[in-house]
Amino acid sequence: MKKPLLLIPFLLGACVAQQPDTSVEAGKAAYQTECAACHGADGRGAGDFGVELFTIPPDLTTLSAQNGGDFPRDYVMSVIDGYDRSHAFSAAMPEFGVLDLGPTVIVEEDGVGTPVPATLLALANYLETIQE
Repeated sequence: MKKPLLLIPFLLGACVAQQPDTSVEAGKAAYQTECAACHGADGRGAGDFGVELFTIPPDLTTLSAQNGGDFPRDYVMSVIDGYDRSHAFSAAMPEFGVLDLGPTVIVEEDGVGTPVPATLLALANYLETIQE
């Protein structure tokens, strides 16, 4: 009768919720699928589709340099999402917030938790790694 006890760790493991993937690797995969056609595989704005647009997409490798050396994570996520866009943005840039960006994760900053779609956070994590 002791064999059922061997199943307890397996059953407990099955009850633990899987955390959404917000890794750099997940962000890179999402970037290649959703962004590279316009911004280029390297993020410099010369993707196959991007070079055909009236306004060439910006070089995403210089976001930190344009922000005093700090990666503007919140700004980047709000632009990708479509929440914060000035009139200077091309209408060709989709508002990804209307799409399914996956389950949310809670990002805590200064004791305040904000729900953020996992894919959006993963994209920001990846873009931070390609800064020059």
